[in-house]
Amino acid sequence: MSREAQIQRRTAETDIRLSLNLDGAGEAEVRTGVGFFDHMLTLFARHGLMDLSVVCEGDLHIDQHHSVEDVGICLGMAIAEALGDKQGIVRYGHALAPMDETLVLCALDLSGRSFFAHDLDVSKRFIGAFDAELAPEFFRAAADNARMNLHLRQLSGENGHHIVEAAFKAFGRALDAATRLDERVTGVPSAKGTL
Repeated sequence: MSREAQIQRRTAETDIRLSLNLDGAGEAEVRTGVGFFDHMLTLFARHGLMDLSVVCEGDLHIDQHHSVEDVGICLGMAIAEALGDKQGIVRYGHALAPMDETLVLCALDLSGRSFFAHDLDVSKRFIGAFDAELAPEFFRAAADNARMNLHLRQLSGENGHHIVEAAFKAFGRALDAATRLDERVTGVPSAKGTL
């Protein structure tokens, strides 16, 4: 069973082509025009053992917001499409990602209900030219469009680069755990019979 998706989304602000293979090897080819964001998406794929390709042409002459958020929308759409009816998946995933002084927890549920909560200390921070406040916007867009519950908790940390990087790595690892197939699961892992 192939668990892959290809998404194309064009608006007046962005033109995005994204492909995702949940059962990949962690290979990534990412070109969004936002260097730090490219690095984060590459780490997400590597640590989540998913193959990811992203090409985004966005209105960076305005700012990075539309590109970052719209890539999150497309990633969420791709996760939902690749999972299909969610037969046999684990459903829940969590991961702790340490990076020097920083420790971030990601917990998620592929429940079919979208919710996002975080306490990442990214307000008014820039990592190079990257506005760190856009990281939660990316995660919110991904959670909404994948229809998942997504929680990111910063247990420690001071350096903005470390905080955002740990969050992306933890997200990749938690998503890998939740999307794994478990031969003990019959149908979908829900008493309702659907997710």
